[in-house]
Amino acid sequence: MKKNLLLYGLVFSVLINIFQMVNSSNILKRSEEVSTISKKELKKAKDSIAKLLDNDKFSLDNNEFAQEYYFEHNLKALKTKVKEDLIAFNADKRGNKYVSYDQISDSPFLINDVKILNHRWIIANFSDGKIWGEVLIKYFHNTDKPTDFETVETLIYADTNN
Repeated sequence: MKKNLLLYGLVFSVLINIFQMVNSSNILKRSEEVSTISKKELKKAKDSIAKLLDNDKFSLDNNEFAQEYYFEHNLKALKTKVKEDLIAFNADKRGNKYVSYDQISDSPFLINDVKILNHRWIIANFSDGKIWGEVLIKYFHNTDKPTDFETVETLIYADTNN
């Protein structure tokens, strides 16, 4: 009887060891798969970020040379001031004066969105609700007074609906 009990104990311990060995090898295998997936995802994420930064080269946020020009200023506050100064001209009933087209329809041309490219240029889009265009504007930041603007070039998109 003692031999049978000893034999059952030995077989049971061998089975437990085999189970643990198989289980730990499965855990190791899954861990390596997760690690490989994580490395691939990390590489994809890095590539995506690099691509985004590369695609946004023309931005004051990513242009170190332009940022050095404003080294004494808070860039966020400066960008906000410049944008607000330009959008303020939308209050004119004839439209924003930096859009070099006269009013075509019932509504005047108003600047909708502004992107500051560097320490000198802005690109903005405008519309009257039906017709759209873009304008390249040269700007000169003034600390204590409104920003000075000068229209460089304006284009209007052909109306493709008619």
